[in-house]
Amino acid sequence: MKVPKAGAVAAAIAIAVTASGCAGADPKEPLAIGIKFDQPGMGMRESDGTFTGFDVDVATYIAKELGYKPNEIVFKQVFSSDRELLIQYNEVEFVAASYSINDKRKEKVDFAGPYFVAHQDLLVRANDTSITKAEDLNAKRLCSVTGSTSAENVKRNLAPKASVLELGGYSECLVALQDNLVDAMTTDNSILAGYAARKGNEGKFRLVGLSLSNENYGIGLKKGDGDLQRKINSALTKMVSDGSWETAVKKNFGPANYKYEPAPQVSTND
Repeated sequence: MKVPKAGAVAAAIAIAVTASGCAGADPKEPLAIGIKFDQPGMGMRESDGTFTGFDVDVATYIAKELGYKPNEIVFKQVFSSDRELLIQYNEVEFVAASYSINDKRKEKVDFAGPYFVAHQDLLVRANDTSITKAEDLNAKRLCSVTGSTSAENVKRNLAPKASVLELGGYSECLVALQDNLVDAMTTDNSILAGYAARKGNEGKFRLVGLSLSNENYGIGLKKGDGDLQRKINSALTKMVSDGSWETAVKKNFGPANYKYEPAPQVSTND
């Protein structure tokens, strides 16, 4: 049967549309986000492959505001020592990993936020009452993570005579603390609270309750990407204003009875 020219054109368009719908003419690349995999309450890869924690909730909310659904996100593991590298080499679009904003890091990456304020504290065994202040660490064995600001702060400002063991992850420090290989571990109180409240750890550890530093968590991104920085700042502002920030904090830190700071003021881009 002979098809009129107009009908042939319409049929061709219909076929093209159908084909593009099946194959995906412009498939969306997944959004790669760097998070920690071993920080209960902040960023944790659970045994079933799912991800939990405040940073995960923040990252997912930002991704939603950028137009990505949860199944279009790929979480990549980052360590304190390699966050800048993953950003610089485009392995991730941004990093949400208890990433404290400081001038040294700002030489290599830009930050959106801040979106959370934490304070450096100490985690000790529940029955150990010998550590009540930072100076007590001068005669103690302390564990922290390579590349973290916490280890640097202790060695430089708080307890220069402390024996400091730097390991690759906080979970390793917790094992060392549990096995009496160290007397305390140090990082932000938000992270320590997550470990103390983790199922199986109840009653084993306690926070000393010190505020040894102010840590403003930011979202790390490639230097010079002002457009992405503005979009993330806008998402963070919206997350606070619509109540999602408060909900995420209570969900992730509530079991530890953690006294968190109010949401900080998000910086405005110049």
